[in-house]
Amino acid sequence: MANQWRGVLREYADRLDISDATPIVTLGEGGTPLIPAAALSARTGARVYVKFEGMNPTGSFKDRGMTMAVSKAVEAGAKAVICASTGNTSASAAAYATHAGITAAVLVPEGKIAMGKLAQAIAHNAQLLQVQGNFDDCLDIARDLANNYPVHLVNSVNNDRIEGQKTAAFEVVEVLGDAPDFHIVPVGNAGNYTAYFRGYSEELARGESTKLPRMFGFQATGSAPIVLGHVVKDPDTIASAIRIGNPASWELATAAREVSDGYFGAISDEKILEAHRILSAEVGIFVEPASAISVAGLLERSEAGMIPRDSVVVLTVTGHGLKDPQWALRTADGSDVKPTIVPVDTAQIADVLGLIRT
Repeated sequence: MANQWRGVLREYADRLDISDATPIVTLGEGGTPLIPAAALSARTGARVYVKFEGMNPTGSFKDRGMTMAVSKAVEAGAKAVICASTGNTSASAAAYATHAGITAAVLVPEGKIAMGKLAQAIAHNAQLLQVQGNFDDCLDIARDLANNYPVHLVNSVNNDRIEGQKTAAFEVVEVLGDAPDFHIVPVGNAGNYTAYFRGYSEELARGESTKLPRMFGFQATGSAPIVLGHVVKDPDTIASAIRIGNPASWELATAAREVSDGYFGAISDEKILEAHRILSAEVGIFVEPASAISVAGLLERSEAGMIPRDSVVVLTVTGHGLKDPQWALRTADGSDVKPTIVPVDTAQIADVLGLIRT
């Protein structure tokens, strides 16, 4: 019988700050597939793989960091955790806190969260508050509460989150046998960019890989503070998971960019949705819009001549499409997709499908 995956804390206990005193709060996160993307390889001439983090327990990469953050919070005696969120963090924090038997309080921007994520947080019994402001306002308040009240902050400003998330890089190296030439990630708070770089750096130091990948990160045009070089006070993009104007891991990410000869770029909402359709219709992977920016970034950099043929490229797609499915129901021109209505008649249905009777 095959061994069951045990979650990232147990699988990588030798590489994380945990001990026998650390209670392992896990839902089986990690071990997500690295999928060869033939359609994207054909478009770019590179060897492209997709790290599908939507296969984590709550449907996003946040679970990798949350297992670590909540486990360490419980070890420290916390009875409640708090986070600010554009959606995925709230869903993850709520699930892991519930599993640990502690309380989760989550602050989300009013009207700026996908319903699938809101439903998850509520289903997992979080105390959810919609703040009349943006994500950055929520994070400021969450920090103030954690500094002055008996709650434990589990946003990515907490290093435990980054430590958990770096395990995705370990998995990539294990599957490929080395680090890729390029790794491309969506950038909101920039924690994942930082975490992958840390994971790859540790694998290089351990002798498990021969190189650091060039780290490419992409932000939405209306929410691109790192690209612009200044805080964006009113970030605006359909990619709600990366609608962040003042990234918490900004300095760490820019330092990682320098060491890895990396790059930050901005992608329009139009190109994000175009990539969203390419990934689902040509590769078979359904993601939320923010995740598709990795694909859009790959295509943009390839067209710019910055991705050499036959180079190995890994794209992280961070959240499952069921988190925010409405975009799949819109055509390229913005109209709603409507099913074709057919009668209860085999011959007519075959005709619509272009089938010829054998």
